[in-house]
Amino acid sequence: MTNSILIQNVSTEALTALIKEAVKNELNNLPTHNPDELLTREETCNFLQIDSSTLWHWTNKGKVKAYGIANRRYYKKAELLEALKPLKK
Repeated sequence: MTNSILIQNVSTEALTALIKEAVKNELNNLPTHNPDELLTREETCNFLQIDSSTLWHWTNKGKVKAYGIANRRYYKKAELLEALKPLKK
C-alpha cells in the first residue's frame, strides 16, 4: 500500500509558495544558540552527560569555570563547549 497525495486546482507557483512558507515557519521555530546562555548545575550535568560529582571535581580543578550568585552555581554553555578538546588517536 502506498501513500499518495492528490493535488488538484493548485498551480505550481502556489504550491511552491506554500512549501516555502511552511519551511520558513519551521526554521523560525528552531531553537537558537545563545552563547551567553547560563546553565544550572543540573542542566550542565545533563548537557555533558556526567554526574554531579564529576562536575564538582572538574570545577575544583579548573577544567570548567563556574559563576555564582549566593549559593547558586551557573556555567556558561559556550565555555563548556570551548573546554571540550579533541582526543588524540
